[in-house]
Amino acid sequence: MTDLTQVLPGPGAAQVGAVVIGRNEGPRLAACLASLRAEAVAPLVYVDSGSTDDSLGIARRAGAEVVVLDPTVPFTAARARNAGFAQLTAGPDAPPLVMFIDGDCELVPGFLAQATGFLDAHPEVVAVAGRRRERFPDASVYNRQCEDEWNTPPGPGTPFGGDVLMRSAALAAAGGYRDSLIAGEEPELALRLRRAGGEIWRLDSDMTRHDAAMHRFGQWWARSVRAGHAFAEGAALHGHGPERHYMRETRRALLWGVGLPLAILLLALLDGDFLILALIYPLQFLRLARRMGPRAAGFSLLGKFAEATGALRYWLNRLRARQSRIIEYK
Repeated sequence: MTDLTQVLPGPGAAQVGAVVIGRNEGPRLAACLASLRAEAVAPLVYVDSGSTDDSLGIARRAGAEVVVLDPTVPFTAARARNAGFAQLTAGPDAPPLVMFIDGDCELVPGFLAQATGFLDAHPEVVAVAGRRRERFPDASVYNRQCEDEWNTPPGPGTPFGGDVLMRSAALAAAGGYRDSLIAGEEPELALRLRRAGGEIWRLDSDMTRHDAAMHRFGQWWARSVRAGHAFAEGAALHGHGPERHYMRETRRALLWGVGLPLAILLLALLDGDFLILALIYPLQFLRLARRMGPRAAGFSLLGKFAEATGALRYWLNRLRARQSRIIEYK
């Protein structure tokens, strides 16, 4: 693989282009594009994955170049980002920096100036992100869970999510996102960027405002199933490498979501007294609650069943040689 440290020019006063991806985001998309325009981001590309609302019209009225993905090919966020990046860099004046942002997010004023300055001062860094915050964290317990989830530690090494400022040369050298991944494509790309010699940083500042719009348990469950699918597929791709990518997450999901319940059930069929082993779950809840609080502990423990469902779905599709379809929660 190309050594990214050999292809990274310092940005200086570099132009920043943006790739926005979305599907039926409506007013959220309008706010996203407006936040980018307010920061003088150009060119601006919007990639649509089969919207049935006015997303295309919203993007065109905002002055964005619009790319509509072929619906006969399975939609993924990775595929959308690659298509947007290809459009963004097709001309002779391709921007050296690209801001990827999901259509349900708004860019926080001032973040780009801070991030581009950081890249200018650190040529070894290929991608930089800040913190994604929930716009309505108290609208539901599920939104609050997202708000807590985004609070990853600042500094080097933290994988980025859907919102990230990246050097175009680094992304091109790495081969872009992996089109086939229905989730977990950002950490997978981050791993390849680091393997190629680049560094990734998370700044201790707000980057985007996100609207999870999760108000039902079923939405949270689907999102957790998607996470489990990402864990299993990421582990299958890179789990045997030195990073042990997603191996721990996959094993925990399968242990708590499948292995232990199945073992307890089988033992209980032999002798009902073995049902006492089910107490391991409330004990685990109490252990986690001391560290992260009861709400987060409950979601963490219950989420293992959803994640195990996603992991098993990945392996079932793989055994059947079927392409996984995106798992949407809103």
